[in-house]
Amino acid sequence: MKRLCSLLGMTVLFMTICVSSAFAQTETYVAIGDSLAAGQTPYKEIDVGYSDLIAMKLSSIDQLSFYTKELAFPGFTTADVLERIRSEEAQNLLANATLITISAGANDLLRLVQVNPNAGTLAFSQLQADYALNLARKNMLSILDELEERAPKAKIYVIGYYFAYPTVHPTQKEGTNAQLVRLNTILQQQAEQAGAAYINVYDAFGLNATNYLPNSADVHPNIEGYRQMANSFLQVYSGSDALNISSAELPKPNPKSFEEILKQQSSAKPQKQNVTQHQSPRMTYVIQGFPGYKAFIKYI
Repeated sequence: MKRLCSLLGMTVLFMTICVSSAFAQTETYVAIGDSLAAGQTPYKEIDVGYSDLIAMKLSSIDQLSFYTKELAFPGFTTADVLERIRSEEAQNLLANATLITISAGANDLLRLVQVNPNAGTLAFSQLQADYALNLARKNMLSILDELEERAPKAKIYVIGYYFAYPTVHPTQKEGTNAQLVRLNTILQQQAEQAGAAYINVYDAFGLNATNYLPNSADVHPNIEGYRQMANSFLQVYSGSDALNISSAELPKPNPKSFEEILKQQSSAKPQKQNVTQHQSPRMTYVIQGFPGYKAFIKYI
């Protein structure tokens, strides 16, 4: 039995080494987007999100040289993301990025959904949803066009979305789920047309993922949900399951309230991070909180 366990361990190690050695360069990873990219918890705090877990895994195989989620802010729509990547603050980060993930589009749609968690009901206007989805399509096209120009060295991954209302009555799920499927289809089409990769997270959640979405009054996943999202990315990124993150690898929860992050950012000395082609970038891996919190406090 010990011999079998040893052989299995060596096999996993060998597969991980092979995956790591298959990459030509370490990654300069920039996470862009909304609260999912930022790591918002189901209880209006910031902790480990899918982008942090991706960075953690890449770092564990010496495949990460720089990571930031400074361009990820809770509440951002596709229009906000487009404005953010055009900002002066984003210029250097994008110019040197080799890996970019984007979460954008859900806030365009879900802010139109009226939820009554006690009654288990959902309501939305189809006309408003059609308009929002068309706007998301146009903005995502612009986002990917901008990134092609501003991040010429980056491989771009567009992250899809999960069904966010598992606790509502089954008869209430069909209409809202149909709109979410339309959003994911738009994101996939825009990604593929731009030469980017699309990450399907919908299948990992399904319609009844209460184990990943524990707060019926909130659409954000717990860390297990974020693990599913990270693994969906890592499978596409590596072409196999070799980099999948297990539950045992997850860091212990250490959520920060928005107020705590604001206080921390206010007291911290600003450190300018410049990365050039002739300079080895300093790895930035801060799971708790992220730079730029002041910029989005007004959206909360």
